[in-house]
Amino acid sequence: MQCAPGGHFAGAEIGTPAEQREAWERHKAEERRARAAHGALDAVVRTLPALMRAEKLQRRAAKVGFDWPDPGGALEKVDEERREIGAELQWDARDHHRLTEEVGDLLFACVNVARLLGVDAETALTRANHKLERRFRAIEAELAARGKRPETSSLEEMDAIWEQIKRRQP
Repeated sequence: MQCAPGGHFAGAEIGTPAEQREAWERHKAEERRARAAHGALDAVVRTLPALMRAEKLQRRAAKVGFDWPDPGGALEKVDEERREIGAELQWDARDHHRLTEEVGDLLFACVNVARLLGVDAETALTRANHKLERRFRAIEAELAARGKRPETSSLEEMDAIWEQIKRRQP
């Protein structure tokens, strides 16, 4: 924050730039304390992207002792959530709202595993996206060499190429 010497901030007379920064930091700390006074999770900003917010919520809950003792428990939770999605798929009339809830639980559990392993979930997902793009482009190139396109190829054919590429490209 920059303002001329002798400026005002939050109703106080502020002198030097160092005093201005200090006043700003005190003000922001007070805002955080006020938000946190309601509950451990209240200070987590609601406008964050969902992946980042999930990690921050989990970190806040962990600070007050609500956490898995190790990544193994969180990984078991991933399996549990995956099974719950599988159970939902067994119904003839699928409840889209319920499936959305279960997929959200699965994603949240995956973020928990990443956090407990010290892996940044955003970085991990970004790398997975790049890997898919690289491998799928290789599928397209292989099909083009055969005079084909993905739209005119079977899933089995593309999957076989995927497996070949996977063995060549980690």
